[in-house]
Amino acid sequence: MLKVALLGAGRIGLVHAKSMTATTASRVVAVADVNMQAARDLADRIGAQARSVEDILADTDIEAVLIATSTDTHSDLITRATAAGKAVLCEKPVDLSLERALATLAAAEATGCPVMIGFNRRFDPNFAALKAAFDDGQIGAGELLSITSFDPAPPPVDYIASSGGLFRDMMIHDFDMACWLFGGPPARITAQGASLVDPAIGAAGDVDTAVVTMVWDDGRLAVVKNSRRAGYGYDQRIEILGSGGLLSASNVLENTVQKITTAGAVSAKPLHFFLERYMRAYEDEWAAFLTAVTTGAPMPVTLREGVAALACAEAATRSLHGGASVAITPDMLG
Repeated sequence: MLKVALLGAGRIGLVHAKSMTATTASRVVAVADVNMQAARDLADRIGAQARSVEDILADTDIEAVLIATSTDTHSDLITRATAAGKAVLCEKPVDLSLERALATLAAAEATGCPVMIGFNRRFDPNFAALKAAFDDGQIGAGELLSITSFDPAPPPVDYIASSGGLFRDMMIHDFDMACWLFGGPPARITAQGASLVDPAIGAAGDVDTAVVTMVWDDGRLAVVKNSRRAGYGYDQRIEILGSGGLLSASNVLENTVQKITTAGAVSAKPLHFFLERYMRAYEDEWAAFLTAVTTGAPMPVTLREGVAALACAEAATRSLHGGASVAITPDMLG
């Protein structure tokens, strides 16, 4: 049984704690948080100890850590944990700064310790099945990828101000998905966006509605659409048009009941938000991490792939502000 520690006892830390304690393959022995009371409360609930980050990293019995702290601490904690010989699963993004993320990549790779980035949507059963069918060649060569990701409502403006912006905070999931499905990062990115949902988001320097076009060297295209507001629920869809057909993964609905009358057909709404939509994905993500650590297999989402998604977010941000396409250059990927 792998002894692990959870760094971060906030909202996303609580989500991960459910997955980490739902398996007998690992045991959470310690929890750390800047709010020590939050760490104590969570540790008491899951039978662990509340400890400082320093104590956890110095404990040679702890073999792995899951980093679910604020984004501005991710790079530092990845670097320190790998230097201490720990395997790491870190929430996305690697950092808000591509430069710092690249430095973290170099430092972590030098230790040889495995690092996985928490792009949990790869582990959604529907998206995983779509990926498997595509890789199996069931629709031929991929030509056009469309990703839709709409949140039910925008987050508080004070969150927006520290989030790094829509591209680094929200669309970064879709950048990773596009790179994963099409086998690597694109050659260039063009972004357009506006503040249509809440003027306060625009005043904070961000957009709440955006469309990004990604182009690969061989001409393949992806279109990613994000909005901070979809009043009908959490809208998560993927479609791939190939040379021999089409694959699509639709929304997961609140229930499977459909009413059909002479007036028409009515079905349930999409699940409300990511906690409902992706809880199974978080569980499968943790299981995949444990398998990689215990067997020595490659991490299913590497730190280098996390940097690639951040590079896409950086290019999109530059494109939005510069009004032109931005190339993804080798120096942006490490």
